[in-house]
Parts: sequence; C-alpha cells; structure tokens
Amino acid sequence: MANVTFKENPMTLMGNEVKPGDKAPDFTVLANDLSEVSLEDSKGKVRLISVVPSVDTGVCDQQTRRFNEEAANLDGVEVLTISCDLPFAQKRWCAATGIENLQVLSDHRDLSFGKNYGVAMEELRLLARSIFVINSDGEITYTEYVPEATNHPNYEAAIEAVKQAK
Repeated sequence: MANVTFKENPMTLMGNEVKPGDKAPDFTVLANDLSEVSLEDSKGKVRLISVVPSVDTGVCDQQTRRFNEEAANLDGVEVLTISCDLPFAQKRWCAATGIENLQVLSDHRDLSFGKNYGVAMEELRLLARSIFVINSDGEITYTEYVPEATNHPNYEAAIEAVKQAK
C-alpha cells in the first residue's frame, strides 16, 4: 500500500493500490449534473485520471488547470479530474476557472473510485493526490501516488505516459 501524508500527518488509505499492468478497476462517480459516470463510459480510449483532494485548494487548482491545458493537445485522450468535492461546488469552480477540456467528477457519494484505486484517505474522507493512465485496452500503464498530498505530481511523467499509451 502507498504511504501518503497530508500536511506531514500519515493517512490511512482505504482500498487496494493499483499498479501498472493491472486491469483498471471500474468505478462510479458523479458529473456536475449528478449523472453517473464510470470508467466504462470512455472504453476504448486512453484515459488520464488526475486525482485531487479538493479543487478549492491552491495545488489542486493548479493541477486541474495544468491538465486542462494539456488536454487541449491530447487527441483521443479522455482527461478526468476526480475529487470528493460536491458536484455543485465543482460546477461552480469549473465555471469560474474556464475548465473546458477535461471532466471534473465527484467521488463524494460512496468513494467508489477512491476505494477501487486505493486513494481514499480514511481520516479526512478526501482522495489522496495521484495520477493514473489507462490505455485503450483498460490496462493501467502509469501510476503516481504523491507521497505528500499537498505537493504537486510529476506532470511531465504523466503526460509522457499518456503519449506512450495506446
């Protein structure tokens, strides 16, 4: 299991860590209109999943904006940002920041994504900062569990992994 801290405090991650080579577990999260979204909805595409504790914080805001910019140049790639923020807050945040190239989704209802990917922080009921790349065959090709949840992920490595995925 990945070791993650939040503001230097150790967190207990619920679920199982996934690794490159694993079949990507399905999940159900909510879109900003409260409709359900699952991994199966983007079957056959390369997926970049950017996971943040809350879009309303500085690093999460920067991470989501960065992947929104990158998504504009990634043809045929589905870019998702997942957090436990309420869908209403995500919708407000997306409108205020002009996020248009990726989908921001909520795992607040039952932590389906967080538990299936081993990133649900039990103490905070938030998701640990992480990145997952899934190829068009549904196989995980890249993971990053950021050791300190308030730090940035390795953007360059994630983008390169997306470009290598087919």
